[in-house]
Order: sequence, then structure tokens, then C-alpha cells
Amino acid sequence: MKMPRRSDDEVGFQLAPMIDMTFLLLVFFMVTTKISKEQVKVDIRLPVASNARIPTDVSDRDILSIDHEGRYHIGQRPVDKRELATYLKERFKNFPPLRLYVRADAQTPARQIKELMRMASEAGAINIIFGTYPDSP
Repeated sequence: MKMPRRSDDEVGFQLAPMIDMTFLLLVFFMVTTKISKEQVKVDIRLPVASNARIPTDVSDRDILSIDHEGRYHIGQRPVDKRELATYLKERFKNFPPLRLYVRADAQTPARQIKELMRMASEAGAINIIFGTYPDSP
């Protein structure tokens, strides 16, 4: 015999799964933030500037590096000009605005920096900062 369902039985909102999901999202964002800060590990000797300021937080910027031989790197991954231009355009298209932190070795040829600036401009970069070390007194 089947019991009739009482009309005062309501389906309740379960809070425990929502707490679990919030915890998982918190862990995910903590881990990805750590990874984005670790992408600067390309071995580069930055130039020295008298009025240089070291940025405190570059987590909202794409980090591009140019080594002393003029090779481009996105984070730690080496790329050629075509890959870099494609990356910048896709990055701007999918996640605007395009803000860059460029780390160029002190011995990087000027034409490589000029080429990077041209690609960034064509992709739609709105803000670019260059990595330097402050001049020691």
C-alpha cells in the first residue's frame, strides 16, 4: 500500500554541497594565482634605471620576456614571432583588456623590443610596463 504524500513536505535547499563547491573554488583560485606569479622564471638580466620601480603585483598582466639573443617567451615557454602575435591577438579577443609586463634582457637587441611593441600595438594592448632594476646609490 502506497502512502499518500503530505502536502506540507517541502524540498529543502541543501547547504552542504554549496559549501563544498565554495571551498573547491577557493582552492582553485589560490593555486592558479600561485602559478601565474611563478611564470617569471626566464633567466634574464634586467636593465638598471635611475627611476625604476619594481611592480608589486603583476597578476593581472601577461608576462612576456625577451632573452639576450632576442628570443621571445610567454611566461617560461619560448615562442617565435608568429606564435607571439597570434597569442596576443587571441588573448585580447578572449580576455580584454590586454595588459603586458615585458621583461627584456639588458643585452636584447632594440629591434626585438620594437618588434614586440609593434605586435602588442596591433593586438590592442592598452598598458605595457617594462621590467627594470632600480639604480643602487
